Amino acid sequence: MAEMLLFHHAQGLTSGVLDFAGTLRLAGHIVHTPDLYEGRVFDTLDEGVAHAQEVGFGTIIERGRLAAEDLPSGLVYAGCSLGVLPAQMLAQTRPGAKGAQLLHACVPASEFGGVWPEGVPVQIHAMDDDKLFTEDGDIDAARALVATAPDAELFLYPGRQHLFTDNSLPSYDDDATALLTQRVLAFLKDVA
Repeated sequence: MAEMLLFHHAQGLTSGVLDFAGTLRLAGHIVHTPDLYEGRVFDTLDEGVAHAQEVGFGTIIERGRLAAEDLPSGLVYAGCSLGVLPAQMLAQTRPGAKGAQLLHACVPASEFGGVWPEGVPVQIHAMDDDKLFTEDGDIDAARALVATAPDAELFLYPGRQHLFTDNSLPSYDDDATALLTQRVLAFLKDVA
């Protein structure tokens, strides 16, 4: 059994994020799902991103750090899109990380101290034609991470949807999510 801290995407802590966490819990894992938006959920990605910009990305990352503060150090840090920011920061800077799951996004390791920590496995998952992933630099950051960290894997799924793992959104893709979930569960079993 692994313990995970899962951060939601820019639209908030949606029922789809909670359902994904529930799937991991059914497999026997402990999954914490903090609300970085203090109860706000947005109908569109643009509205959610605008809110995140208003709050400030530094504040979002700090809220993520505070969510981890009272939890044990041996966690897997996971994030969906915007949630990758606090997840990746914690995986790179908080001692004892068991691993990271970066869904729909990846930022350069230099954002949080330079290099990926040795012995911390990471998986990055995105669609191969997701413009937010392929045109905003995320794919370059992911490829650089895979090239420099021996325990890093990049999984690209066919399609163009951004938040394809959230079953409460029109972007949901059942087949891609099923394969992603299979890979995440195998990862959690390995690091437990």
